[in-house]
Amino acid sequence: MAANTDAAAEQTQASTGITPATLSRTLEQKLSASHVDISDLSGGCGQMFEAIIVSPQFASKTTLARHRLVNGVLKEEIAAIHAWTPKCFTPEEWERKKGGG
Repeated sequence: MAANTDAAAEQTQASTGITPATLSRTLEQKLSASHVDISDLSGGCGQMFEAIIVSPQFASKTTLARHRLVNGVLKEEIAAIHAWTPKCFTPEEWERKKGGG
């Protein structure tokens, strides 16, 4: 079964050009993100992603405003995938979260 899902993921990613690496590059370039961690939660189809994004551009923004900023940057990519869940942090918030406080 894994071979089928791996092949499906590769085919989907080849047709859309969307991979965790391409999503990360775009976020790093367009949001000056200092940390991006993209997880493929799709079980192999390459269509459901969760992301941790750390950017100074999130400072003084609400969670909704941060998500809108990210979704605007990835508008074309999000339209081509099934599900997208961003978790957005400023560098200071990320340091506190990593430190457990």
